[in-house]
Amino acid sequence: MREERENNEERRERGEKRERTEREKREKRRKREEEREERGEERQRRERREKKREKRKKRGEREKREKERRDRERGERRERRERERREREREERERERERERKEREREREREREREEREKRERERERRREREREREEREREEREEREREREEREREREREKRERERERERERERRRGREREEEREREKRERERERKREKRKRERKERKEEKRERRREKRERERGEREREQRERERERREREREAR
Repeated sequence: MREERENNEERRERGEKRERTEREKREKRRKREEEREERGEERQRRERREKKREKRKKRGEREKREKERRDRERGERRERRERERREREREERERERERERKEREREREREREREEREKRERERERRREREREREEREREEREEREREREEREREREREKRERERERERERERRRGREREEEREREKRERERERKREKRKRERKERKEEKRERRREKRERERGEREREQRERERERREREREAR
């Protein structure tokens, strides 16, 4: 619109300048004609010139009107093209907003599916972890029962050998030492029981420490897997954004 106003202004200035020039020329011709008339030149020549001037004036007016019509039509075409261009741009913006809206919806859907997959994967991992812990606990319990059984067998063997040796000694001692020896055996039995309980507690503590270390290791490994999975997912989203 500003360019059109500038063009109109330039045309107006050129028209005014042309009119001034024409007026000056007409004034000079008028003076020359007056001088010729004063000198007695023929009136017909003046009339012929007047007719020619009138024709030129009419032709100039027609040309001016035609030029104004062309300028007006050119301006209308320019405005129509501008309206059409703005309409196309508006429609393109609308299509772009629609594409972006659909893309955001697809992205939300992909994000929701990814979260669902991760949730299912975490749940499967927790189930596998509980199953591993159960199997490990059962295995440790079986091993513990087996160790206790073997310990009892060894203890029975030791007790058996000890009783054999004790009986051999008892035959050599006096009858009065039998009660003392029985107290000694009870004392040793209590001591063995105490030591056995102590060993049992120590084994249990070592087992608990071992289980705790394994649990911490699994926790670290799971945390590392989850971190790597998040890192891979972040890289995937980065690649998708770059691809878009």
